[in-house]
Amino acid sequence: MGAAPLGALATSPELRADPLADDTIARVIDACDSPSGPWTAIGIVNREVARWQTNADLVDWRASPGTPPAVAAALETYVREGSTLPDWADGAKIARAEMLFMEMSMVSCALLFCASLPECYVLPDLAGVLHTAGQLEQHTDYRVRSTAAMIFPVMMRGGLTTLDGGGIAQVLKVRLIHATIRHLILRTNPARVVAGNERPVIAPRRMQGQGLYDTLYANGWDIARHGVPCNQQELAYTLLTFHYVFLRGLHGLGVPFRPEDEEDYLHAWNVMGHVLGIERALMPWSMAEAKRLFHELQQRGRTQSWLPDPRPGLGRALMNMMANEIPLRSFKSFPVLLTRHLCGSATSKDLGLNHCVGLPTWIAFLVTMGITRAVDWIVRRFVPQFSLCRMVTRAVGYRLTVRMLMDETRPLKLPATLLNQVNTAVHSWERDPKAPRWVNRLESKLAGRRQESA
Repeated sequence: MGAAPLGALATSPELRADPLADDTIARVIDACDSPSGPWTAIGIVNREVARWQTNADLVDWRASPGTPPAVAAALETYVREGSTLPDWADGAKIARAEMLFMEMSMVSCALLFCASLPECYVLPDLAGVLHTAGQLEQHTDYRVRSTAAMIFPVMMRGGLTTLDGGGIAQVLKVRLIHATIRHLILRTNPARVVAGNERPVIAPRRMQGQGLYDTLYANGWDIARHGVPCNQQELAYTLLTFHYVFLRGLHGLGVPFRPEDEEDYLHAWNVMGHVLGIERALMPWSMAEAKRLFHELQQRGRTQSWLPDPRPGLGRALMNMMANEIPLRSFKSFPVLLTRHLCGSATSKDLGLNHCVGLPTWIAFLVTMGITRAVDWIVRRFVPQFSLCRMVTRAVGYRLTVRMLMDETRPLKLPATLLNQVNTAVHSWERDPKAPRWVNRLESKLAGRRQESA
């Protein structure tokens, strides 16, 4: 079954959310029913989901003693219904997708920073929600680290398929976060808001505090103009940035991988999308389908408007954050150059990246990239896995990963067991087993880490 054309769907995906997660949050908030707002209910939810550390914790999960019965029943139903993989999930394909992610190692991380996240900011409504949910121009590292805290558990070995993994547990947390954002912005269950023919405007109100939840609750929302926050269109588009954009990026870098890996990688992330509450009709099963759906969603999203446009600010903040972690002055423009190369001119324009570097620098980058690709093509006739593009991208990915994701002073918000697994994996990525020793030495020098001994 392939992804359905958007025009063939019964109702607009902008007006559809996630009934299971939305009903769960609505039941919890209704059960607490505090005149001051939903803060007590959200506090209980945060306390309970903190106990979901690995997939094993979800088996026969029960709420803590003292939890209001209606709240406990809602959360227990959510875990029971949401933690089951779809019957079409293929464990062998998921395992091969995990292997591809691990083989690409630091390249995977570089593509997260320079392709997946930038493309996430293209839809004005999605960027607007991200902007509203915490002023991400000032807290870009929060968005990056939160995303990594979901991606790593999903793609670590057994993340979706074993009790020791943590992918399902982490995704179910994110799914409830999305539902909480929707409920706070709309101040009710989204299903109630879109049930009738009218599309109401949720009026802004005076903020009672300075926190994230206060901002969302007071923001206001125009449903006719923007649809439901974190709707099915935005969720499906975000999923595409994690699997389609990743695979497209590997092609763009000329990094070799097996053609059959494409289908496996799409499959694994579609399984994750199911756990996240994305409708199957919005999931692609081939690169051709993914390309069509991605461009359709982008074009559909670009017809929307959000004033002032938050996208250039988000893009600039992400590029500046990466540049700050690159010590060599001559390489500080590399994240912008790589992003423009991987994402194309339209996305670069949306994010305001077209004028971040001068034309001579951009031309020099393209010429260098072309020469490097040519060298890779020639050498791979004798050394099949050789890739200078892979080496340079790994060096940048290593720098960004170690400095921004694995900083011991502010570790990723993951359970200790999962965090140790991630640390072990990242350290194992320091040497590229597919590259000759001299390439690994050059990469170590570019990445600023201690070089291998002879």
